[in-house]
Amino acid sequence: MGKIDVRVTTSSLEMSDCFSLKPSPGHGAMNSFVGNVRNLNLGKTVIKMEYDCFIPLCEKTFFDIAKEAQDKWCTDANILIVHRHGKVEVGEASVVIFATTGHRDEAYRITRYIIEEIKVRAPIWKKEFYENGETDWVRGHALCQHRKVDHHENGRGHSCGREILSHEAR
Repeated sequence: MGKIDVRVTTSSLEMSDCFSLKPSPGHGAMNSFVGNVRNLNLGKTVIKMEYDCFIPLCEKTFFDIAKEAQDKWCTDANILIVHRHGKVEVGEASVVIFATTGHRDEAYRITRYIIEEIKVRAPIWKKEFYENGETDWVRGHALCQHRKVDHHENGRGHSCGREILSHEAR
């Protein structure tokens, strides 16, 4: 069984944190996903985000999602999930997901699965702060009307109203 490390932190996320999770001797692939706060959403200029969550439940949800990914694609995958809590500036990372596996395909699938599942299942609430002084709670937690993404398993899926294209032949 591979290692799973999940955390919620108020500290800045650095890519070097990923490399604390060492690949097992049979792992030839390492894949990462980093989600950064962007400066524009729905036509509004964003100056920062604030993430709020119930940390114990959030970490349990991350662990459950990581375990599902292991069971689905690679039981000996090593997985790291770290998510920010509190204020995060534009350009800063809000989430880091890192997986080491025997082969690249399973590493890609695992990191994609994890981020998509976090978006719909983790008890995380996001508040955007705009240049004009307004704020708004945005989609990104289990209470929103997200639809699950199929993670390339059945052709096409949807997330936040956007079509997710499959790598499969049409």
